[in-house]
Amino acid sequence: MKIDKKLIKELVENLKEFNLSELEYQDGETKIKVSKAQKNIEAPKASAVVPQNKAVLKDSDETIGTRIKSPIIGTAYLAPEPGAKKFVEVGDKIKKGQTVMIVEAMKTMNHVPSTVDGEVKKILVSDGQPVEFGQTLILLK
Repeated sequence: MKIDKKLIKELVENLKEFNLSELEYQDGETKIKVSKAQKNIEAPKASAVVPQNKAVLKDSDETIGTRIKSPIIGTAYLAPEPGAKKFVEVGDKIKKGQTVMIVEAMKTMNHVPSTVDGEVKKILVSDGQPVEFGQTLILLK
């Protein structure tokens, strides 16, 4: 295999230009990885920040059940309009297809239906909270 010195020099220049510590390039079966040595640099310390308005699911009895997940990225609303009665409350019995909340995306209100019959065990988002695609919104028994 012939080493392409021009490509390696270009990758090293990219390290400097973009202030990177490591860069990997692959073309077919050829794979090149360049990195620069770092002296006396303390390793970054990992820390987890959990926003107060997000519920964290732990592996316990609380996570056993059916999860209703967000179909899109947007803002979750627990009621059809401000001040109105919520779609569901903890302890409510719900039917498959029943709207459990709305996720707004690009000024469009998307109703989130229940995927199964069940009882609301836990509501994992607060009203007006941003949600991600696939994020668990409600846990059913």
